[in-house]
Amino acid sequence: MSKSFNYLSTALAGLYLIEHNEISDNRGFFERVFCAEEFKEINKSSQPVVQINHTLTKKKGTIRGMHFQYSPHAETKIVTCIQGEIFDVAVDIRKNSPTFLQWHAEILNGNNRRSLYIPDGFAHGFQTLTDNCQLLYFHSEPYTPKSEGAINVNDPKIAIQWPYKIVEISEKDKNHPMIDEKFIGVNVI
Repeated sequence: MSKSFNYLSTALAGLYLIEHNEISDNRGFFERVFCAEEFKEINKSSQPVVQINHTLTKKKGTIRGMHFQYSPHAETKIVTCIQGEIFDVAVDIRKNSPTFLQWHAEILNGNNRRSLYIPDGFAHGFQTLTDNCQLLYFHSEPYTPKSEGAINVNDPKIAIQWPYKIVEISEKDKNHPMIDEKFIGVNVI
């Protein structure tokens, strides 16, 4: 049996771009979106998927992020854009990581058959590049408000180069804190 996915390393250890291999014929295509057995190749801790979320973001230029959860509810995410196009960003916030506070972005859209695998120890966010973007998120932990963390999308210490001027952002996301000298990162178990 052929592999359903190709895993492409990024400059940030543990962060992978996933290419989905489709089977197509004159009827259309079949594509596996997730397979726990195959994902063991990159998901070394074998964290199970416990929550799947679906979002719609209506307006081009909207930003959601940069979110993470603290331990013991730190989460691994797999993000897939199923409609529209996004600039998907992960920031390494792992304590003592050689790439601490570095970011990596990928273009995900409804046609390129790609997902981003984001291990715990990363903050995540995205900007919509088109109207009406729909995403699927696979999470290894349920959302836990008391473990919620975030960093500001415009933090100069990270300096994410967003493709567009921000046209829409929630008040909560707009007011996330900037990183200061007290922020030493998160522990990854």
